[in-house]
Amino acid sequence: MAKSKHDAIERNVFLLIVFTLLAVSVGGLVEIVPLFFQKSTTQAVDDKGNAIAVKPYTPLQLAGRYVYIREGCYNCHSQQIRPFRAETERYGHFSVAGESIYDHPFQWGSKRTGPDLARIGGRRDDEWHRKHLLDPRAVVPGSNMPAFTWLNRPITISIGDHMRALNMVINAGVPDPYTDADIEGASKQIEGKTELDALIAYLQGLGLALSDVRK
Repeated sequence: MAKSKHDAIERNVFLLIVFTLLAVSVGGLVEIVPLFFQKSTTQAVDDKGNAIAVKPYTPLQLAGRYVYIREGCYNCHSQQIRPFRAETERYGHFSVAGESIYDHPFQWGSKRTGPDLARIGGRRDDEWHRKHLLDPRAVVPGSNMPAFTWLNRPITISIGDHMRALNMVINAGVPDPYTDADIEGASKQIEGKTELDALIAYLQGLGLALSDVRK
C-alpha cells in the first residue's frame, strides 16, 4: 500500500517543521493583521464605536501598575469581564478593547482566584484598599490573599523611563500619552509616596472609562 503524502511529511522532521511554521504564520496573519485596521482595537471606543474617555496613567498610577505586575497580582486577578450575564451582573459592563490602548502589556489575565478587577475603581475608598492590602482578612474574612505589608516603602523605580517606554510601544494611530514636560515632572508627583499609595491609585483608576454604563 502506497504511503500518503501526509505520512511522508510526518516522518520528515524538516518538512514537518516547515509546514507547521507555514500553517501557523498564515493563520496568524489572517487572525492578527485585520486587528491593526479595526477601530475598536486601535482607538478608545466602546463596543458600539463610540468614543470613550480613556486617559493615560498618571505617574503615581503607572508606578502602581509596575507594583501590580511585579507582585504577580495578575496570577490571581483578571481584568477582563466577558459579555455574559453571570459576569456583567457581578462585575459590571463587559470589557472592550478600547479601554486597554495604554496598557502595555495588558493585564487581562484568565485566572480568578480572586475577583476580576476590571471595574474596581471607585467601588471602595482608599482606606479600604489600604487595610485590604496590609491585612486582607481584616475586611474580607476567609480571604486567602497574602498580606503585602512590605509595600509601605518609598517608590524607587525610574518612572520617567517607564513613561518613555510607553511612548515607544503605543499603538499606531494613538497619540503618545506623555509629553516631555510630563516626563520631566513625573518624579515630583510620586515624591514622598509609597508603593502602597501607588498600587491603590492604580486600582482606583481601573474601569472608569465606561463609568456611564457601569452597574
